[in-house]
Amino acid sequence: MSLHVVIAGSSGFLGTHLRQALHERGHRVTRLVRRPTSEEDASTWDPYAGVVDRDLVGGADVVVNLAGAPLIGNVHSDKWAREVRESRVRTTRLLAEAIAGAERPPAYLAGNGIAFYGDHGDQLLTETSGSRGDALLTDVSREWEAAAAPAAAAGSRVCVLRTSPVMDRRSPPMKQLVPLFKLGLGGRLGSGRQHMAMISLRDWVGAVVHLAEHDSAAGPFNMCCETTPTNAEFTETLASALHRPSFATVPAPLLRLGAGKMAPELLGSLNVRPEALLAAGYTFQDPDVAAVVETGLASRD
Repeated sequence: MSLHVVIAGSSGFLGTHLRQALHERGHRVTRLVRRPTSEEDASTWDPYAGVVDRDLVGGADVVVNLAGAPLIGNVHSDKWAREVRESRVRTTRLLAEAIAGAERPPAYLAGNGIAFYGDHGDQLLTETSGSRGDALLTDVSREWEAAAAPAAAAGSRVCVLRTSPVMDRRSPPMKQLVPLFKLGLGGRLGSGRQHMAMISLRDWVGAVVHLAEHDSAAGPFNMCCETTPTNAEFTETLASALHRPSFATVPAPLLRLGAGKMAPELLGSLNVRPEALLAAGYTFQDPDVAAVVETGLASRD
């Protein structure tokens, strides 16, 4: 069955590839854009002014929100931190409220982050695990998820996409890491023992399409590969794939100084498992770090 999918954040890296995959499967996509447009497949919105075509949103089969300010920026800036938070929470809430006002609320696939859990060391985390700590992105992710509540309260099928870093050479973090590793400058972050969640682009896209098409799927979903590696395992895998050594180490104190508010994301440990995705019937193409790295390096522009 063909679906009408409305996507916010469709011009970003993930949104672009999701839109393409949905088209290939015969679905109709309407993009929410922040500029005046007369394009048939686009609609203007302004989440900061509370402006969106509520009839369009309410009439869709599925609404996907991937909007949010880039995480790469001045990590020591309060302005950057505020934009990271507000761009995610405001867009999520506006769409949730538009969905809640619909006669038949569409499904809502609400973007979120794997940082929701906070540092849990080696503890295995599934979607039922709790959130702890006050790191920036952990705090943002909790508020981000709560912003989708109006849609769920109105009976919408809400899927919260707790997304881990998507490993692809065309986008962060791999876009920054590959040149460093090619120069032989790649290495562990701190002790390297912290678990480092990740997913391949094709599995992220495949999982989101799967959730859009399966109307029994709802709740939070860990968007990560089946087996989460440690930072040391990822470092060794990437260095080996690029035929380079990986002797370098970035000391934890230096990381905390340089990475500012993002340091907890580099040094914290998230040993997550995509239990809900597996239970929903999704089959991973890249279940572990070796497969994720190989696929990410093989990607083409």
